[in-house]
Amino acid sequence: MTTATPTHTFWLAGRATTSDTTLEVTSPWDGRVVGAVSVPTPEQVEEAIVAAVEVADEFAATPAHVRANALEHVSRRLVERTEEIAELISAENGKPMKWARGEVGRCVSVFRWAAEEARRFNGGLAQRLDSDAGGVGRLALTRRFPRGAVLGIAPFNFPLNLCAHKVAPAIAVGAPILLKPAPATPLSGILLGELLSETDLPAGSWSVLPVPNDRMESLVRDERLPIISFTGSGPVGWSLLDSVPRKRVTLELGGNGAALVLADYASEKDLDWAAERIATFSNYQGGQSCISVQRVIADTSVYDRLVPRVIAAVESLNTGDPSDDATDVGPLVSEDAARRVESWVQEAVDAGARLLTGGKRDGATYAPTVLENVPADTKVGCEEVFGPVVSLTRVDGEEAAYAEANASKYGLQAGVFTHDVQAAFRAHRALEVGGVIVGDVPSYRADQMPYGGAKQSGVGREGVQFAMEDYTYERVMVLTGLDL
Repeated sequence: MTTATPTHTFWLAGRATTSDTTLEVTSPWDGRVVGAVSVPTPEQVEEAIVAAVEVADEFAATPAHVRANALEHVSRRLVERTEEIAELISAENGKPMKWARGEVGRCVSVFRWAAEEARRFNGGLAQRLDSDAGGVGRLALTRRFPRGAVLGIAPFNFPLNLCAHKVAPAIAVGAPILLKPAPATPLSGILLGELLSETDLPAGSWSVLPVPNDRMESLVRDERLPIISFTGSGPVGWSLLDSVPRKRVTLELGGNGAALVLADYASEKDLDWAAERIATFSNYQGGQSCISVQRVIADTSVYDRLVPRVIAAVESLNTGDPSDDATDVGPLVSEDAARRVESWVQEAVDAGARLLTGGKRDGATYAPTVLENVPADTKVGCEEVFGPVVSLTRVDGEEAAYAEANASKYGLQAGVFTHDVQAAFRAHRALEVGGVIVGDVPSYRADQMPYGGAKQSGVGREGVQFAMEDYTYERVMVLTGLDL
């Protein structure tokens, strides 16, 4: 007997809506259908856009406390439903429960911070203009106002929290948002819409539209959506930017994050910590994170003691059913994704890389894998693997470590294991990345900090406050005839 799975409505201008077309969502772990979503028609998408445009002025004028209260409500409800939501993330994404719960916790914080920022954000600046004779009696007052409706395009790897990073800042500034969740993992975004529907936000101020990727271009090009926030692959992101050069576009794209272990990080305790963090964060989310550890660049003085520690730490990770609390590493998002990783590793080995552990695939699951001496011109050497694979490289000295880390077209984040404060500042100056994490792996992200990359890793910054600035622009008013 076949067990029926629920069909979820999508959210059109704040109301639950259906269509005649559905999309099944399957588990990467065992292939079972975990749910289905109703897919909006082009006419329904048009209705959502029209509603967003029509409500824009009203939403921008909504009192800050109304927007803040709505954001706080979502944050509280996420806490109350943590286990249910984590199970949903794990089911549709294949993410182990320990990481799924962590994602819900991060989303709780994103909405809480957005509520706090909504109350204090105005971009207000009062500026006397009588510093020049022509400005006597004049005062400039600058405030920030929404640019217009936002199109938020979210990826599959963090199906809840990266939706939150589009939605929460938009609500905080009073900008209508149309959220497009990833087709592989739409259920978490739909559930986020359910929580938003419990608030008093104006109808039309938000929609969650699980449209397929082949219909994304028309949304991107629509002139009524002047802001685009995209998280996903480099080729898609850059083509998107090229197609709409006059829009405000934020791109959070790929990386091949480097963890640098400098010569002073040499005690047994130091190397144990570095190895544990490298092993965990080269494999968390199945390596499907833009800031997972893909490259380890270690000084020759510590390299030979670090390598066996990394291998042992990687081999101690539990791979298996993501619904099991003991599982550290689950499947990739699909068997095709695992096959791609398998082929990339094989290419590297054929080109001379040494396989130290792993290298095996079972369906959509790829074993945590450690390589060394990976040729720079292989895909593992120069592209984003987006799988549970880490490569080890020996270098001689600090400058060589920075040069090796920078020998990449990507520049999202880097981790630098050092106790030397001066080295930390040198790394901050030298590394061509959006973030330098000292004493830890590049995978650390606090959701309130600026987050984004250099080079091919994207443009613009996420993080609640920084996205709010991106969604708004400064408008100055000059008051005349004042007795200052």
